[in-house]
Amino acid sequence: MGGEVKRKSAGSFQIGNYIVVEDAACTVTSIQISKPGKHGHAKVRLDAVGMIDGKKRQIVVPGHDELETPVIEKRNAQVLNLNGDHASVMDSETYETFDMAIPEDLKPELKEGMTVVYWVILNDRIMKQIKTG
Repeated sequence: MGGEVKRKSAGSFQIGNYIVVEDAACTVTSIQISKPGKHGHAKVRLDAVGMIDGKKRQIVVPGHDELETPVIEKRNAQVLNLNGDHASVMDSETYETFDMAIPEDLKPELKEGMTVVYWVILNDRIMKQIKTG
């Protein structure tokens, strides 16, 4: 499974970028950069929200530090069956079958036999949308 990350300078992150904080894939929600002090470097404060758990996280690091950003792999899968809040799906390329949580916004429309787009981020799979056409 995934787990791939890239490294990026702390000062180059922008709101909406993805970042790894406390071993969780997060989306950056705010950034504050302090001016360099008399003897030091600029500090970067990043606030982020977990993509899976929705938990808020914050880190403060020197602006030149390298931080990890998750590599997101976008894949397709066919819905085999629905079971409450979860769907059994089969990856369209590897034919691997597995269960995934169904996001609230997709529940009303999702039906068996549909193709969905899911993301592989670190060690998690997230259903993102129903593929049409």
